[in-house]
Amino acid sequence: MKHLFIINPEAGKGRALEYKDKIEKIFSKINEEYEIIITERVGHATEVVREFTSRNRYRVYAIGGDGTLNEVVNGLVGTDSILGVIPAGSGNDFIRSIWSEQDDDLLIKTIRGDFKKIDLAKVNNKYFINISSIGFDAEVVYNARKYKKYKFISGPFAYFISIFITALRFKGVEIEFELDGQPINDKIFLMAVANGKYYGGGIKIAPFANITDGALELYLIKAISIFKLIKEIPKVLKGVHSYGIKEVKYSKIQNIKAKSKNEFTINIDGEIVRGKEVEFLILPSKLDMIIPNN
Repeated sequence: MKHLFIINPEAGKGRALEYKDKIEKIFSKINEEYEIIITERVGHATEVVREFTSRNRYRVYAIGGDGTLNEVVNGLVGTDSILGVIPAGSGNDFIRSIWSEQDDDLLIKTIRGDFKKIDLAKVNNKYFINISSIGFDAEVVYNARKYKKYKFISGPFAYFISIFITALRFKGVEIEFELDGQPINDKIFLMAVANGKYYGGGIKIAPFANITDGALELYLIKAISIFKLIKEIPKVLKGVHSYGIKEVKYSKIQNIKAKSKNEFTINIDGEIVRGKEVEFLILPSKLDMIIPNN
């Protein structure tokens, strides 16, 4: 088996780059072919993975954050190559669903790991492996990017400003969709469509999600006051928000379409796009993924 390592040099403030020496040291003792590619721009990982996997079967390792992982996944779809995940970003949310990220030996355990089929999800024409959402959280990320353009505002401070300003301005998204055969037209605070359990740097938004059950977890939070939201935040952080919060609706789905008269923001594994219509669907057992081996 050939090995392809995709490293995002910006991930984890350069922490991902530290894996280059570790990989070279491991393969100095292993007689197997490997390539290390350091990405140069947004979308580069997808291009590289498509190019390599069109010629040979690889174990392809995404070394970076969830954004890097998403790019690698979109390059892998439709091939017979296998995905490996080495978390080295700031959030590393997807890996939390299958393995502890605090593991110094995760690299070698993944290189020598077995693999299994996992589900993949799709939103419009883009694949995602973890969570896609509409509403408050997506608007926070969208607005933070605007503030980051100012040289005197750091990344974390831009995010803090965005949370504060978005909380004051965000009134919910008027959205129309069909759930369990029933048409719904409502104002929502947040709609999360989940394959994995975590997002936002460890928030367990989808405690019942399972990457092998052939279904997506849908979490709808109806328009809610900022005061009620602050009160319920501890439940959200602990992953028990499905219990006792009347504004939260939970359902298992295979696909769902949503639309609005006004353009809204869509968060796709951390990538932000805008649109008025969106369709989510699950693709069962679509991807081979390496499970680290003890």
